This record gives sequence, structure tokens and C-alpha cells, in this order.
Amino acid sequence: MNADIFKAYDVRGRVGTELTPEVCKKIGQAFADWLPEKGVVAVGRDMRPDSAELAAAVIDGLRAQGREVLDIGLVTSDMIYFAVGHYKLAGGAVITASHNPGDYNGIKFCREEAKPVGIENGLLEVRDSALKGIFNNPDARGEITTKNITEDWITHALNFVDAKKWPSYRIAIDAGNGMAGAIIPSLEKYVSLNITPMYFELDGTFPNHIANPLEPKNLIDLQAKVKEDKLDFGVAFDGDGDRQALIDETGEPLSGTVMTAMLAKYFLQKNPGATILYNVICGRAVKETIEALGGRAIRTRVGHSFIKADMRKYDALFAGEHSGHYYFKDNFSADSGLIAALIAIQVLADSGKKLSELVAEFKTYVSIPETNFTVDDKAAVIAELTKAFGDGEQDTLDGLTVNYPTAWFNVRPSNTEPLLRLNVEARTKEELDSLVSRVRATIEK
Repeated sequence: MNADIFKAYDVRGRVGTELTPEVCKKIGQAFADWLPEKGVVAVGRDMRPDSAELAAAVIDGLRAQGREVLDIGLVTSDMIYFAVGHYKLAGGAVITASHNPGDYNGIKFCREEAKPVGIENGLLEVRDSALKGIFNNPDARGEITTKNITEDWITHALNFVDAKKWPSYRIAIDAGNGMAGAIIPSLEKYVSLNITPMYFELDGTFPNHIANPLEPKNLIDLQAKVKEDKLDFGVAFDGDGDRQALIDETGEPLSGTVMTAMLAKYFLQKNPGATILYNVICGRAVKETIEALGGRAIRTRVGHSFIKADMRKYDALFAGEHSGHYYFKDNFSADSGLIAALIAIQVLADSGKKLSELVAEFKTYVSIPETNFTVDDKAAVIAELTKAFGDGEQDTLDGLTVNYPTAWFNVRPSNTEPLLRLNVEARTKEELDSLVSRVRATIEK
């Protein structure tokens, strides 16, 4: 077993070489022994060609250690968190590699109450146990039951909104051949939305485009459909359905910063003084919006396991990441692409505006898409940037953030690849271009 498949907050590796049924069974055994609570463990999977086989191996490992398993079948990743929290289970695992190419797969975990399992809260112990291959000796093999949780999940998600008061919006939804394509049809009978489906056929080889709405090229088809058919807006989901991006009626995507600010305003108007979390690469509009409305704004590291832990630590009502992950206290402090999309529709319906008009107030800065640089020594490059940008206010909560009065940038190391990820924002395009050029020159010299 290659220890490198254990990332910061999940398992991720190439199928057939790094991630095999034998490896997955051992991981299932290690997870079964590690889980702090006794009881049932839920297992779900995405639509990748090998996910069923790998899920069966994880289930085999869990049962070998005496764990009872609830097999919930094909699900979005946010449904595993729901299953564990709603049915009060000991933990859960979902077989998915999210938006990674089709030759990858992975496993996301959670423990009781949908609490995260990442590098700082249990995943290293699971890794070490799986690598050693030394497990407990249970009295008996665990039983397995199956359950379709889609209707319960849809009911839960709709509790966040009042869909009966929505206009009959004409929209397009791009599932990217990912798991959202299996779930959205079950939602349609409960809402007045007139949905044009795009790439709803489950296909883990992603024949149309990679299901990653953070990459602008993956939104081209949805943007074209929204503009050609004069739709009210569009929604794009990632492969495992836990992230989404909105496209306004002009075809313009809403960034994670704009979406976080918009939802933060919604929650603070209903819950004055609430605590809202946002990660280090969200733009300044988020903090400014939260504080202007009297909320408590707290910055966090990037990554779901870190944010979910901080949600409980600070009793936060809502959290947003620039990458399109949105977390809700009433969703067991877990993220959900579907719930985020539904609340955004509610905000739009309440406003009576077009989506482009609604979000205009949050577009106070300009930014670049997250840009990756392949480097040999990530720490050395960050040290060089720290020295080169000593004239700015610096912090190292997650990588290096350098703040100036009307601009900032963050460079952080990838948890999974030899990459540095750059995010830059400024008040004007000229200042943005200048800062990007300076940072790029330092990284590439």
C-alpha cells in the first residue's frame, strides 16, 4: 500500500495500481477499528466504473471487523454526511474521487454526527493501521442492509427553503455526467423549476467535460445554453455533487466569494450576530459583508475537514469556500452543493431581481482564477515570496497571505500535488495585473 494515497482530508489514488480492492478492504478494516463510536457504518459510492467494486471491498473490510453496514448505493458525497447525521450512525465512507479524471478514485470519511476525518482528526491513525495490516479480532462478522435515502435527503434539503413561493424559473443544470444527475430528477416533483438537464447520464469517464465547475472551460456548455435559451440562470455540479456553481442570466459565473457573501447576508438577516466562516482564499467582499451586517467573521484554512471542525469550535451558522463548498450548521455542519443551490434560489426569489442584479453589490473587487505553478521545492518558493513581499502585511494561516490596502494574494501548497496555488484580488484591474506579474516573476525565477 502506498502511504501517499492518504491526503489531507481523504484517500485519493490511481485505480488498479494505488487503489485496489485489496487496499480498500484494509482501509475499511482500519476505519472500522478506529471509529470512536460503536454501531452502524454507512457506505456510498459515485458513478465511476470501479466504484462499486471498491465500495464492496470497503464494506467487506468493515464487516470483517464486526461492523454492521448500511449500504446506501449511488449517492452524492453530501448524502453520506446526511446519512450519518440523520440516522445517528457511527460513521460513513463514500467511494469517490470528486472531479478527478476517470482513472482516479478515492474515499471520503466521516465519524458520528458527520464529524470530519482528516489528517488532523483521525486519518493518520487509519493510514498507519491499514499500512501495518494489524486489526482487531471481532466475535462475529457484521451484517449488511441496503437503503435508498434519496427521498429522505431531498426532504431534508428542502427544509432549508420555502420552494412553494418560488417563481417558475427556467434553468439549466449541468451535472457533468456526475452524481447530481441521479438526484436532481427526484427533486423536480417538489419544486416549480423548469429544468433543462445537461449531461445527467452517469458516466465516470466524463465524456463531455470534467465535472469541475471551478475550471472556466467546464462551464462553456452551460453558459451557452443559458444565453441561447434566455434562461433565468444555470447550475453546474461537480462529479460527486457536493460543489456547485451558479451562472447568471448573462452567462456570468458567480465566484465562490460572491456566493459566500450572498449566502452570508441571507443568514445574517435571519440570524443577527451569527458567526460565519470563510477560507483564506475568499475575497474581501465576504468579510466586509459579514461585518457590515454585524456578524462575526472568522478565517479558516482551506479544506472540508478543517472547516467542519471549526464550524463546531466556533458554533458557526454557515461557512463558505472559494472553491464552491458551502457548509451549514443545520446540515450537521457539513457541506452540500444541493442545499447551497436551493438557498441561492430562495434568495433570488425573495429579491424579485435577476441574478446578475442581485449579486452586483458583492462584485467590489477583481480577481484571477486560482492558478497553479509546478515547483520542485514548495517551501523554498514560499520563503522567497515571504522575503520579496516584506512590504505587505503577512500571515501564514494557510500558506502565505500578503495584504495591501487595496489588494492581497495567497500562495499555498497543494496537499496532493507538487503545486503552489495562487489567488490574487485587487480593487482595480491595473493593480491586479501588476501584483500578479510580481508574484509570478518571483515564483518562476
